[in-house]
Amino acid sequence: MKILCVGRNYVAHAKELGNEIPTEPVLFMKPGTSLFVEGSFQYPSFSEEIHYELELVLKICKTGKNILAASAHEFYNEIALGIDFTARDLQTELKKNGLPWEKAKSFDGSAFVSSFIPLESLHPSRNIHFELLKNGNLVQMGNSGDMLFSFDEIVSFASKYFTLEKGDLIFTGTPEGVGACYAHDVLCGKLENEKIFELIIE
Repeated sequence: MKILCVGRNYVAHAKELGNEIPTEPVLFMKPGTSLFVEGSFQYPSFSEEIHYELELVLKICKTGKNILAASAHEFYNEIALGIDFTARDLQTELKKNGLPWEKAKSFDGSAFVSSFIPLESLHPSRNIHFELLKNGNLVQMGNSGDMLFSFDEIVSFASKYFTLEKGDLIFTGTPEGVGACYAHDVLCGKLENEKIFELIIE
């Protein structure tokens, strides 16, 4: 199982971090050891600035390579909310020096994923609304209709470079509003106004 992630897939988020608007999906990967689905987030000792990034996460349901965008919808049928935890202080230094992001993005426990639900149970237009609350305050709000690259475009593009296998996960990008979290913070994720998860930072 591999975890693919899309960066800068919402214009407002790219702008809030001072990044250029991409012309194709920006892909990076997280290892299996980054994934956790229950418990609490353990603040790593190597960072003093961990940021939350709420995202819609797709689960690949069958193997595919060089998938056409027109048929990409056949390769995923479940969705979840996920948090791409980012060591922003490390990432800033790495980017400044033109180095890869892995230390900042792919450390153990950096990929939280909620329970998956069938996509067919959501709005048929697939303009999916999602929110993150920190300590009861709304900090992120997004809609899949605002993504630069749609689910189908992401799946098709990724499959040019990586064989997508059943069980692979794709984090589809975060909207604006990312920010720092600290010990004792409580993060609550909502999908179409329904609470999907509650996560404690330790």
